[in-house]
Amino acid sequence: MLACYVSSWPQLREARTVYPARESGAVVRCGVSDLILANTSASLVFFFRQPLDDAKLADGLSQALARVPVFAGRLRAAGDRLEIVCAGGGAQLMTYDVDESIGEAIGRAAMPGTGLADHVDAPRARAGGDPLLTVRVSRLSDGGTALGCSWHHAVGDMQSFMLLMRAWSAAVEQGEPPQVRILEDPDAYLDQVLPAEGAGRTGFRLLDQQQQASLDADVEAAIRSSRTVQAYFGEAEVARMRRDAEAAAGRRLSANDVLCGHVVAAIRRLDEDTQARSLAMPVNIRRHAGIAPSVVGNLVGEIFLTCAPGSAPAAIAAQVRAAVDDFARSHLAFRASRAQLAELGPGRFGDVMPIGFDVPNRTFTFTNWSRFGLYDITFGGQRPVLFSPAARLQVPWTSLLTEGFGQAGYFLTISVPGRLAARLRGQDGRALLHRHREPADVLPELAGQVRKLI
Repeated sequence: MLACYVSSWPQLREARTVYPARESGAVVRCGVSDLILANTSASLVFFFRQPLDDAKLADGLSQALARVPVFAGRLRAAGDRLEIVCAGGGAQLMTYDVDESIGEAIGRAAMPGTGLADHVDAPRARAGGDPLLTVRVSRLSDGGTALGCSWHHAVGDMQSFMLLMRAWSAAVEQGEPPQVRILEDPDAYLDQVLPAEGAGRTGFRLLDQQQQASLDADVEAAIRSSRTVQAYFGEAEVARMRRDAEAAAGRRLSANDVLCGHVVAAIRRLDEDTQARSLAMPVNIRRHAGIAPSVVGNLVGEIFLTCAPGSAPAAIAAQVRAAVDDFARSHLAFRASRAQLAELGPGRFGDVMPIGFDVPNRTFTFTNWSRFGLYDITFGGQRPVLFSPAARLQVPWTSLLTEGFGQAGYFLTISVPGRLAARLRGQDGRALLHRHREPADVLPELAGQVRKLI
């Protein structure tokens, strides 16, 4: 264990490497789809009202890493593929004192450079040696705690990360850990379980050299000009939104359907956008493909659809619902995508781009993490009061939805160009985004402490 102290804020209390309680020794051959994600990481932050016990967190993480060992592994090259070696690795755990309240920390969580998560350097980790999981415990000035986690995306998706979190929580609370299945050859497994027929398309588009250069320039400029906006929708507000949308659509709609339709329509209207635009919505394919929730890996497909110019919120919501209901036949492109990537080979992976990532054409990505059990995680008898993504970059035309404060309502994080962010925060934007909110609606006490929350 290495301890270090500095005089400025945030103040480092302790830095350590947490090793699995038992070495697995497994070697996982990354699937062809995992290689596309080999230069990316994902980061998020859980907020707790009270302090967490560092020693219990470290001990519980050690036990969780023994159950989900890929998060403690290291990447190594294996021909034109990558392998995760689950031996001799470990995860990084840092503890800091931060001169910031929980409300102040929440207001900055999704912005780049906030220091609430130590983002895994994916390219360095890909080269070998660096940890695939980092944890930062920030002790806040009002007694709260921010628990920031970052992991290499080649290890797995959000479902995989939540298996680790549930195992960690169970270890600390002496509860029942989740069932976990590690696939040592994901491609072979998927060849057996994926439906033979799918959407009839792949999830990637192939770019020529000129298109790639143009896209790189557009993305770089867009990232520099983008801003993050946070919004909260209360339970009663969403219930009214859902009632009105279902009446207009003439069918049952989920909260996700109507929130997606409402947010996308509001953004297009505030952007004064009169073009047909596409919408991408990531989907955990496990349920649609008959894959057990215990399977670790990158098992995410996406719904991809085009909305007519000026589409009403209910019309977009109905499109989303139809796509979800028919996902396996019309949108499950996982097998076709893997076949395309295998045919191209890793040497040409730089020439492909997910169809949902199209900054020049303002394709909007709506990601929903509201049913992953984020608020079921318990440490020392405490559940999170809020969860937020933690971004290294502000990628425009993206959003993430999860349950709101204390698992009530919904918390939305949006990244859009700066001019549009200003409109969303302005009087007209607030009125449009919250047209289903009524004066009598009571907002959570913590919401009033978050700067710029709309």
